[in-house]
Amino acid sequence: MKIPSFKVLALATAIVLPALMLVLQPGRSQDWFATGINLGAPAIRLAVSEFPSGSVDEQLASLTREFNEVLWNDLETAGIFEMVSRSLYPLRVPREPEEVVFKNWSDPPASAQMLVFGKIEVINANLVVTGRVFDVRSPNNPGVLAKRYVATMNQLSTREAAHRFANEIIQALGGGIPGIALTRISFVSSRTGNPEIWVMDYDGFNQRPITSYGSICLTPRWSPDNRRLAFTSYVQGNPDIFVFSLDINRPVPFPRYKGLTTTPAWSPDGQKFAFCSSMSGDPEIYVSDPNGFNLQRLTFAPGVDISPVWNPKTGNEIAFVSDRSGSPQIFIMSADGTNLRRLITGGGDASGPSWAPNGLFMAFHWRVTETGTYDIYVMEIATGRIIQLTHDA
Repeated sequence: MKIPSFKVLALATAIVLPALMLVLQPGRSQDWFATGINLGAPAIRLAVSEFPSGSVDEQLASLTREFNEVLWNDLETAGIFEMVSRSLYPLRVPREPEEVVFKNWSDPPASAQMLVFGKIEVINANLVVTGRVFDVRSPNNPGVLAKRYVATMNQLSTREAAHRFANEIIQALGGGIPGIALTRISFVSSRTGNPEIWVMDYDGFNQRPITSYGSICLTPRWSPDNRRLAFTSYVQGNPDIFVFSLDINRPVPFPRYKGLTTTPAWSPDGQKFAFCSSMSGDPEIYVSDPNGFNLQRLTFAPGVDISPVWNPKTGNEIAFVSDRSGSPQIFIMSADGTNLRRLITGGGDASGPSWAPNGLFMAFHWRVTETGTYDIYVMEIATGRIIQLTHDA
């Protein structure tokens, strides 16, 4: 059966990965269940003094301000610190360890547990940042972290140094959890007239286009090593998958199959690649190697099977959306196509599957009745228990 490409596009564009966030509505009771994520220790009271430049040079002063703003934002965004307001800081800001007066930081009004401080200099035409973290409540052994970064004298390099130091602080004080300050976000934007693939830093800075095809581009997906982006483009008239290398800043070869090819998904180890293709008639789910070869067809039902997503914990299961039962529904199967089962049996339309990192839960959007609205739900896969997160969204 030939499926019109506009139908597949409608399904694909409707499948937006829901965020695992809790929306509490006034006047509604809210169910809860354990997600396997612990609350952790109380937030650390963190004082982050502004790094002085020690110079009247205008460029250095500007880059120093940039560094201080980015570092503060990264640490505040991390969500594991109680940031001490700078209005409570002592008047004297330390540059060197011997300049730290511990009681001024550990006692009220600052009442900090940890202090971030340091200095920024120009050495051999480079921006050199020396940053430290002190436990101000342990004056006899305060050293927690000491780092030195060498950056070029420009905004991007300065921001990278701040991101790197923030990540080091988050990992040191957050129980070994790596920070996200150097991560990037891919997204689709029509700001140039057509939907194109863009990339930006996690904080929204350095937005730049990956594609400029003048055509529809959708479904960007990062490889696990964050070095490649797979996406769907209509630049050749038919929806095809393209892979862009961030290392060489250009597309790398990927086969162009007969029919439509869309909704790419990398396996957690980066060794396999799942996607939807109509090369054999109906849009079905296929798995290949990362270069698009060694194909294995996983689904064989009439209708549209689209938007595969791998279990991020095990890599042994794939969830996808199919209208084989008449309306879009979420199915889960083993990575070899066996053990197929439908996630929800309560009717309605369900799409947008998104695994929890531990592989135990699935978030999705579901319209329970034809006249209803789509809302976000989470299912505990082992028990089938469903919790509604949004209402009439």
